[in-house]
Order: sequence, then structure tokens, then C-alpha cells
Amino acid sequence: MNKSLTTSWNHIRRSPYQSFAAIFIMMQTFFVITLFAFIVVGSARVIGYFESLPQVTAFFKDEAKQTDIDSLEAQIKATGKVSQITFVSKQEALARYQKQNKDDAILLDLVTADILPASLEISTNSIQDLSSVSQILKSSSSIDQVVYPKDIVNNLTIWTNALRKIGLAVIGVLVLDAIFLMVIIIGIKVSHKKQEIEIMRLLSATNWYIRWPFLLEGMIYSIVGALLGYAFATGALLSATPFLESFLGNAFLIPDQVNFLAILFAGELATAIILGCLASFLAVLRYLK
Repeated sequence: MNKSLTTSWNHIRRSPYQSFAAIFIMMQTFFVITLFAFIVVGSARVIGYFESLPQVTAFFKDEAKQTDIDSLEAQIKATGKVSQITFVSKQEALARYQKQNKDDAILLDLVTADILPASLEISTNSIQDLSSVSQILKSSSSIDQVVYPKDIVNNLTIWTNALRKIGLAVIGVLVLDAIFLMVIIIGIKVSHKKQEIEIMRLLSATNWYIRWPFLLEGMIYSIVGALLGYAFATGALLSATPFLESFLGNAFLIPDQVNFLAILFAGELATAIILGCLASFLAVLRYLK
């Protein structure tokens, strides 16, 4: 094994540009794989967050009367599906707006209580009750708009499914490109050593003895590429964390747990070893039939 590793290192050292190309394509592949894993797991957790919030928000029209509001509130309570209902007046809505934008004087000057709608914030006993409660609210002539997590969840699900399909397609293309390039690079190196291989076979060297240095070389390319791709993708996630926290707020659930990152790293490392062995085996196969 030590001799095989020494031979593999000599192959890499004597052709640095080819080695760089192999590592670079592997780095690109695993960079995309890591980002794809973050997006898939993170989006699933964001969807789960919104699904865990059984709340409907109904915004009243400006002309809605207090009697209409009280009547609708009583109708909703009568369903028995509501765990909590809160009326937010225009003044309370303004107070919330001012608190959220306290550092932006321009936004505070532009908004008054008159242009903000009053609303009802309704928590249901379960997420299954959201649809029926929202239908009652939408049927009221006093309601201008109804917002509840199902709308958000449906949109997020559509986008997530689209991203998964696109991501899988991109990863598939990159994996094929990586294998193809590795086969070419290692194939060139094998062809340059064709005479040495013939001599080794005349000396009764087994096919696996001849293969091992090239298999190890392919694994080295893949492992180094996987390490770099994983490191860059994780660094990109950490750099984007402040923006994601400000954009998603409490729904910011991008995976950052040590266990998840360790499992992902182990999986990518195993995948890198398999890809490196496969590409190297295919490259050597034609010369050792």
C-alpha cells in the first residue's frame, strides 16, 4: 500500500495541471452537492416551521364597522376550532409598525394609523382547521384579505420541489462531467505508462497490483475536491447567515447543527471515494483486459 501511495503521489506531482483540473471539477461538484443539501434540509425545516403555526390573519376593509367586526369574531368563536383570537386595531398596527421600523425615520414619517388596516389574528386548534376558518373569513364582506400559513407553505413547497429537480439535474450533469474528466486524465497517465505496465505484467504482476496506484490517485483527487467543495459551501452558508436571519426571522432554520454537518461530510467523503475509484477503474479497465 505504501508503494502504491508513493507511486500515486509521483503521478500527481509530475502532472500538476492535470491534477489541478481533476481536483477543480470535483470541487465544483461537491460544492453544488453541499449547497443542495443545505437548501433541501433548510427549506424542509422552514416549511415545517410555518406548518407549526396554526394562525390566520384577516385584514378588515377601512369601511368595516365595529358591529361587523364583533359579529364576525363571535361567528368564528362559535365554530369551536379557535384557541385564541386577537383584535388588532389601526393604532395597535401602527405601534407594531413603528417598533419594527424604529431605526428608519423615513418609513416612520410615511405611515399613519389611517392607512393601516385593523385585523383579527386567529390561532386554531390544529393546522387542519385553517382552511375552514379562512373560508368563513373570506366570505365576510368586511374582510379585505386573509393570510394564513397554508398559502406560504404551498408556495414554498412548489419552489422547493422545483429547486430539488433543478438541483438534482445539475448535480447529475456535474457528476457525469467529473467522472468523464477523471477517466480522460487518468487514462492519459495510464497510456503514458503503457510500456511500464507491459513490463510489470511480464514480471507476473497482478491486475490489482497495477490498478492500485491509479485507484488511489483518483481517490486523492476526489477526496481533496470534496474537502474544498464542502469547505467553500459551508463558508458561503456562514457568510450568508446574517442576511438569512434578517430575511427569514424566526423561520431561519438552515441546518447548522454539528451532527448534521458531520453526517453530510461523512456522506460526501464516502461518495468522493466511490466516484474516484469508479473513474479510475474505468480509465484503467481498457488497458488491463
